[in-house]
Formats: sequence, C-alpha cells, structure tokens
Amino acid sequence: MTSTAAATQRRWFVTGTDTGVGKTLVSSAMLALLAASGLRAVGMKPVAAGLDAIDGEWRNEDVERLQAAGNVAAPLAWRCPYVLKAPMSPHLAAREEGVQVALPVLLDAFERLSAQADAVVVEGVGGFCVPLGDDLDTADLAVALGLPVILVVGLRLGCLNHALLTAEAIRARGLVLVGWVASVVEPQMLSPDGNLQTLRARLGAPLLGVVPHLAEPSAARAAEHLDLCALRASAAHAARQGDLAVSVASAATV
Repeated sequence: MTSTAAATQRRWFVTGTDTGVGKTLVSSAMLALLAASGLRAVGMKPVAAGLDAIDGEWRNEDVERLQAAGNVAAPLAWRCPYVLKAPMSPHLAAREEGVQVALPVLLDAFERLSAQADAVVVEGVGGFCVPLGDDLDTADLAVALGLPVILVVGLRLGCLNHALLTAEAIRARGLVLVGWVASVVEPQMLSPDGNLQTLRARLGAPLLGVVPHLAEPSAARAAEHLDLCALRASAAHAARQGDLAVSVASAATV
C-alpha cells in the first residue's frame, strides 16, 4: 500500500489506562470531530458488557453514545457484535450467558464497517489487556486489527504507572501508539500539571488533547478539547510507519 492510500485509512483503536477513564467520551468526541469535518465516521465497540434501560429498551450506553456521535447508519451486529448483559469483565459475562467471543466475528464486523465509512473508531473494553474469552483478550484484538492506538489516560492518582505500563504493552505487541488523550477523572487530583508534564516527557507520543471533568459530558463538549489536526496527523504517522514496515519486509526478502 502506498503512503497516499494508507493515509486515507483513518482507523484507530482507542484503549485506556483502566475502566471508567473516559474512553467512550473521547471516542465519541473523535467521531464528532471527524463527522463535522465532512467524513463518514462510525464507532465500533467490539464487545460491550452491561445493559441499561434506555427509551424503554435494554441497551448499552457506550454503544449508543458512539452511534449518536457518528453519522453512519450501520447494523448493531457490526457496531457491537457482542452485547452482554452483566456489567463485569467480558469473559465472565460471556461465560455466564454461554457465549464465546470469536475473533473472526469481530474482524468481519470491522471490515464491514470499514467498507461503509471514511473513518472508524474502535473502542476497546476497559484496559488494554482485559480478557474477552479463555484465549482472547483486548490486546489480541488490537493486534489482529493492526490499527494505530490512541491511549486515554485517566488523570488520577496512579495514572503515571498505569499509562507507562500500558504504552509499554502496546509497543511490545508491535503496535504504534500514535497519540494519547488526558481525561480528568479526579478534579481534585494533586499536581495535575506536573503529572501531565511527566506523561508528555515519558510516553513518547503526541498529546491530542486534555478533556476536563465535565458536569454534563457530551461528545460535542469533549470535542472542543481535542486537536483535529493532531488526530489527522496521527493517521498520517501510522501510514508512514506502515510503509516503513512494508519496505523493511520487502528488503528482507530480496
């Protein structure tokens, strides 16, 4: 694939330092920005655990928020192939329902969404290595998709260790960490600026934005705190990295 072709592949995998750090809010904000820029944008939550009563029906709030932020109408079976009832680790929720999360099903859904959209934002579950089944976790899915990764760092006590370990795990699997977003989950956190400066110096990836603690969080309000130019640059960077990998592989076969 050429650089020009690869640069058009606006696909990202969004992971977080933990559960409840703002992955869905950031993913929705990304979708809102991309859609507002004129792109056909859609969000995917491969596996969602936990249903709520929404408009008289049992739905997953994260899946609904991603769909509302994008502008592509796609079947739920593509946007979230596995919707599980219990709000617990996906592998436990799946086991409770007698469901086996299958990687081919997830990859097929992603390919179908990609054929319908200019931009796809895939939001992982919880942290980077959350189990999806007995022999499958979120990291395995990220590797199989081969997408550039954006890390959402929940700013709270302990975030430095969580962020650095997650970045290390991402890179150890051969994936490209193209950027990170700081999400203020504890407004009373001590020395937030100091923590941000430390992460800037140590994560080795560009900061795409800092989403403050919002009294009424929404994709539109969070989008005001993300840098669309930096997000676009992350896609171009991933394309260059992909071209470099192809070049190295080609040279090795000569």
